[in-house]
Amino acid sequence: MQMIASISVRSALAAVLALLSTNAVARPQTRQQHVKARDSNELVQPVYQALPLGSVKPQGWLKEQLELSANGLAGNLFNFYRFVKDSQWLGGNSEYSDLHESAGYWFNGLVPLSFGLDDARLKSQVKTFMDYVLGHQQDDGWIGPETTPQTRGLWGRCYIMLGLMADSSETDRIVDAMHRYIELVHSMLQNNFTGLIAKPVHIPLQWLYENHPKNNSDLIWETMELMIQGSTTFGVDWRNFFVEGTFPEVVYAPRSQSYPWLWTHGVNLAEAIYRTSHDEALKTQTRTAIDLVQKYHTSLAGTIIGDEAMTDNNPSRGAELCTSTELMFSLAWIYQYLADNDIADWAELTAFNAFPGQIWSDWWSHQYVQQENQPCCTVNHPQGYSKFLANSFVGTEDGGIAHVFLSPGSVSTHLGNNEVTISVDTNYPFGMDLSYSISADDDFKFYVRIPGWANSSSTARGGDSDGDVFLTNTGLHQFHVPKGQSAISISLQTEPRIIERANNTAAVYYGPLLYSLALESNETTRDPVAYNMGYIDPASTTAQTHDHVVETTDLWNIAIDPSQIKVASSGTTSKLADPIWAFGAPPLELRVAATEIEWPILFDTPADPPLDPQAKGKPFAARFVPFASAKVHMAHLPKLELETVDLDA
Repeated sequence: MQMIASISVRSALAAVLALLSTNAVARPQTRQQHVKARDSNELVQPVYQALPLGSVKPQGWLKEQLELSANGLAGNLFNFYRFVKDSQWLGGNSEYSDLHESAGYWFNGLVPLSFGLDDARLKSQVKTFMDYVLGHQQDDGWIGPETTPQTRGLWGRCYIMLGLMADSSETDRIVDAMHRYIELVHSMLQNNFTGLIAKPVHIPLQWLYENHPKNNSDLIWETMELMIQGSTTFGVDWRNFFVEGTFPEVVYAPRSQSYPWLWTHGVNLAEAIYRTSHDEALKTQTRTAIDLVQKYHTSLAGTIIGDEAMTDNNPSRGAELCTSTELMFSLAWIYQYLADNDIADWAELTAFNAFPGQIWSDWWSHQYVQQENQPCCTVNHPQGYSKFLANSFVGTEDGGIAHVFLSPGSVSTHLGNNEVTISVDTNYPFGMDLSYSISADDDFKFYVRIPGWANSSSTARGGDSDGDVFLTNTGLHQFHVPKGQSAISISLQTEPRIIERANNTAAVYYGPLLYSLALESNETTRDPVAYNMGYIDPASTTAQTHDHVVETTDLWNIAIDPSQIKVASSGTTSKLADPIWAFGAPPLELRVAATEIEWPILFDTPADPPLDPQAKGKPFAARFVPFASAKVHMAHLPKLELETVDLDA
């Protein structure tokens, strides 16, 4: 199996991780030639360290969402879904592609979900799967069902490895299996890079190298080098792609214009190379890659736009649920190395808009936007919020802890001999106040990330005002926490803001939330249809699995006046509704001056926004709600200057 040179949006997510992780070595083919004398045997360390899986627990609305996920598709796929229950990884015969990725996707997401919730039922599923996979490791070290060189590809194992390294319950057994597997992979890569798809394999390899190298340090390192060398050999060198002038810089194109050359899928390769090479240029290029993807191919809701292949910012373009799911993890990982505040803002934007906006409120259905549901999204989505939770608190270089994704949760961990517990009570992003309860055996430093959109912020300790927030150069506010019990609160201030797009269009935000026109809808529920529109065996569904058709008869064809916006509330914010992403559930709404315009329908969806919108009738106050709660989305809208509108009407 050889690497293919035509790669979809998900490859762009894997590319930047790999840029920061492995050595940028040359292209020779013999072992003696490509073993490169390295300047250091140490991997570059991140600015922020991920904490042990399970040490961060959810609270509030995030806990409710994760519990819905555990009781929905994520926690039940093992019992009925043919691409998990009857996967070749478990001795069955159901796969949706010869990549054999379905069970690995599911396993990679279920491990953090089960440990984040400390859910015994889900942990049992993890153990059953792991016992079978490791118990059937082949004599030569191969992990998985494939038995011939022609059918063995590394891709399907990437997510198995990520799940295994995260599960600390049977470390010795897992490490032994991974070493046997990596020794085989090393020999495969020496043989003309057999099976290579160089994506997030670097992350578990680096984990093995740093934590459990045994006597294989050189072999593990060389395996990482071979992966990068193989990428360049087969024409997929992301270092030559994330460059101004080469990267596809298409801001907006008419729907009829296609770009078959936009084959990218990779915000993760520069990270991987940098960790071993210590080459600061690769760190800089990672930042460049982030900027290029964000500028040219990011949706208003935070995901990377691409109907499989990357494309422009036309609002008719879609993105698969897999993209927002993997983007959240990619951004969390890259943020831990670069510590740039805007990367964490982007992760939150995706987590609070694009990701929940594609999932039904009961977590039993998901949406694929422009295309039919693909099975990869069904098995891949469980990692979304579970890994977002796991990365919400991080360790800092000075031995402290930082709260970087501001969702409700708690962390219990040891900072050396100092046992620390931190709990945050907050409705964020539906409210702007965060209250921390802290206990510690000794003094330590605690940090809270202040989002870039916050106009100003204030802090208090034990009810007494501390005054204004003073930020580090990475957007963190530092607290010196004494031993014993402490209480800290932070209040963020913001106001509605406008992001402008091409052709005199714009979108409205408040805090990290994108807002969409509130469209009442009619919902029709029907039996599910297969991802390829074929028949589904009833044994592969449940009474809870449905397809939902959502249609609106409300006025959707509007233009807005961004100079007239008011923050409104649908009710109290003291207790949030559950499920929070149901239509009408989030408490913060906006009223925006708007008017009806002529805007035709094309292919059953709105045509491109009109270049010269003309008002029809009298302006009015339009109701806008958080994007993820509005399953029919109208958030990218033309602008018009309107007469003054009573926004309280």
